[in-house]
Amino acid sequence: MSSAYKGGEEDWLTVCLKYLLFVFNSLFWVGGAGVLGVGVWTLVEKSEFLSLLASSTFAVAAYILILAGGLVVVTGFLGCCAVIREQRSCLSIYFFCLLLIFLIELVAGVLAYVYYQRLSEELKEHLKQTMTDNYAQPGKEAITLAVDKLQQDFKCCGSDSYQDWTTSVYIASTRADGRLVPDSCCKSVTPDCGVRDHPSNIYKVEGGCITKLEQFLADHLLVIGAVGIGVACLQICGMVLTCCLYRRIKMEPY
Repeated sequence: MSSAYKGGEEDWLTVCLKYLLFVFNSLFWVGGAGVLGVGVWTLVEKSEFLSLLASSTFAVAAYILILAGGLVVVTGFLGCCAVIREQRSCLSIYFFCLLLIFLIELVAGVLAYVYYQRLSEELKEHLKQTMTDNYAQPGKEAITLAVDKLQQDFKCCGSDSYQDWTTSVYIASTRADGRLVPDSCCKSVTPDCGVRDHPSNIYKVEGGCITKLEQFLADHLLVIGAVGIGVACLQICGMVLTCCLYRRIKMEPY
């Protein structure tokens, strides 16, 4: 038997700690799957809108969650091996892996919270300019697609209002063919439907697209922050249990 046994019998506290760590690892895997899922969901769901943001903080927070979720899956197996083998070296590696993932998820949660606080200001400063200066311009295909999808998905037109398009580089050009707004502003998109900006033809939402996009991103950031910090707190329990089991196990003879 392993060195955690004394005189061929394992004490009850060590047994309890082992079972608790097994239970923790089960919860840990579930939490890791949740973290990975939220990260992927954040990047896949409406990922086109990321090109409309001035900073990459939103995407970075999601990538960090994906990294942490992947590490959780690997670390969960390591934790089971550490408990079964009852070796201090395995438990030490497991503990530091938990600590690393804890810090990674904490960073993701903090980034999401900080970005949430200044999201509105960033959108107000950059969204209108991004839409009016880059829409349908050479080399800005990603932004063009993002704006079209934004206006259609959220049923809005312009950053603050449909009148924002009066200062658009595209609308002022001959390529607009007399359009007053892009066709994606129309309630029923048809070729050249943007020549009419009547409320019966286009979306005239109070607050424009900026309020819709801000709410959408804010909801995602809250989920990122809650999941990251929530699972990070769960890992504190795992680290405490690992330390307790580490102290109960005698050093393996070399």
